[in-house]
Amino acid sequence: MAPRDFMKHILNPIALALLTLMPVAASVAQEEKNPDPWQGWNRAVFNFNDRVDRWFLKPLAKGYKAVTPDPIEVGISNIFSNIGEVPNVINGTLQGDFKGAGYDTGRFLVNSTLGLGGLLDVAKHMNLPADTPEDFGQTLATWGVGQGPYLVLPLLGPSTVRDTLSRPVDWYTDPTTYINHEGTEISVKALSILDARAGLLELEKNITGDRYVFIRDVYLQRRAYLISNGEVTDDFGAEDFSDEDFEGDF
Repeated sequence: MAPRDFMKHILNPIALALLTLMPVAASVAQEEKNPDPWQGWNRAVFNFNDRVDRWFLKPLAKGYKAVTPDPIEVGISNIFSNIGEVPNVINGTLQGDFKGAGYDTGRFLVNSTLGLGGLLDVAKHMNLPADTPEDFGQTLATWGVGQGPYLVLPLLGPSTVRDTLSRPVDWYTDPTTYINHEGTEISVKALSILDARAGLLELEKNITGDRYVFIRDVYLQRRAYLISNGEVTDDFGAEDFSDEDFEGDF
């Protein structure tokens, strides 16, 4: 796909999202005092997702880690991280963070060339470590759109009203969306999900108490951390929200 067509596919859904979100922004600009007013629905969906994860996704993730040599696993994670620099650049630009967008552009160019398409994180060794990831939900937050209530989506997991509305734009800004071969696209998406889930196997051992409440609170605090570019301190401590630990969400 030509660069002009790629940008057209990105800008069209962004323009549509802006028109859709104009009335939504007014209704959710004031944050809910209770961030989880739909807890009955959310818990039901959470329980469904948890069963799917327990019986399907988690065993696959364990098998993936067991059979994949560590260097290859790290390389695969690096590739997906490098692909993620594209939406980072787009959203950084939309947020007016041109310094951050330039930084992410530099990482992408270095790792795409010297890093063999992102297999190696060469930029990290050139004093360009990975920055906090950016998505359209964060962009909307910088534009003043309130997050709205917490929402658990079937199969997709934790979200908010704002983050849910941003998902179509996130999909269009993901370069893997434009893989022309359907089988390859599905394989790449599946590997991305598997890699992200495998990265959470160690982290989830820290879950205590009510699993639903723990994951909800971590998700909301993590989103606040990302929106403020890491300038948030909370009960868990800033060190608990390092980007290396949260390459995927619960």
